[in-house]
Amino acid sequence: MTEDSTARAFWDVRYESQTTPWDFGGVPAPLARYLARGALPRGARVLIPGCGSGYEITAFAAAGCDVTAIDFSPPAAERARRQIRGAANARVITGDFFTADFSAAPFDFIYERTFLCALPPAWRERIVARSAALLRPGGMLAGIWFFEESEDGPPFGLAPGAAAGLYDSCFQIVRDEPVAPAESLEFFRGRERWQERVRRSP
Repeated sequence: MTEDSTARAFWDVRYESQTTPWDFGGVPAPLARYLARGALPRGARVLIPGCGSGYEITAFAAAGCDVTAIDFSPPAAERARRQIRGAANARVITGDFFTADFSAAPFDFIYERTFLCALPPAWRERIVARSAALLRPGGMLAGIWFFEESEDGPPFGLAPGAAAGLYDSCFQIVRDEPVAPAESLEFFRGRERWQERVRRSP
């Protein structure tokens, strides 16, 4: 088994064996609050990269969004498909976030949770550039980021202050708040932040 988290086999083995300690098992409270306040209009086009088990898919769909989720691990994508429960406004793609042809692009919203930290730091600029390319100007990139300076992973945490240098050329941050310890998995506790970023005009 490879230990390269950029390789599909790395994730296939973990999902097949159900060794997924990052799996929250439901919709994180900060996202539930965001959706409850009606921040996204009905029909908003939402993308969830690296969707994993995909609990959030039905939450976005229930809020009236048109949801596309993607994961390059077939076992993960199959788990996510089971979450959809026939929702007509949601779909799961087995594919590569960096090369997939998203017919619904540009999106209005991209959701982040454990996607950035799943890949090595050398991939971060690619993730940000691809996210910016897929979002319309004024669109939102929001979710939960993991902050812990470490070269070992996954998860590969962001160093304090690193997000600004990574995102600020394409995005303006409009909300940044810690995730309450009771709302995090033990492994991430005290090191997660809910952040919202608006796509700048090119």
